Amino acid sequence: MFTSVSGANDKDGGNVLTVRGLRGATTIASDNEQDVLQATGVLVQEMAQANHVLPEDIVSVLISTTADIQSAFPAKAVRSIEGWKYVPVMCTHEMNVPGGMPLCIRILLHANCTIPQKNIIHIYQNEAVKLRPDLQK
Repeated sequence: MFTSVSGANDKDGGNVLTVRGLRGATTIASDNEQDVLQATGVLVQEMAQANHVLPEDIVSVLISTTADIQSAFPAKAVRSIEGWKYVPVMCTHEMNVPGGMPLCIRILLHANCTIPQKNIIHIYQNEAVKLRPDLQK
């Protein structure tokens, strides 16, 4: 039997704890440390809150940025959130595809949860809402 920190389990037809991917993206106006860290922090916290995920439930966070973002590591913003110090975080750059959205930060947050895949709330902010209009609610 699996039990999460919130006590969900698979006994008697209850919810099954599984790893889910929560997606999010945002854009910044310019490549500077303050904008990168602020936008990343706001996005990752909204992703967790919208899906009722606690730091203890998070398996890992993968953050990618477009190649035009070079002023700061977005992971710094995640590690600075109270309670998130031990959450594994990694940064990388996106592929440089012609016509791709500039100054974009994308996050894939892996979390242990009982939410069915179709009920995960993915968060897209600023110009990034254009990336997945089908997921906007």
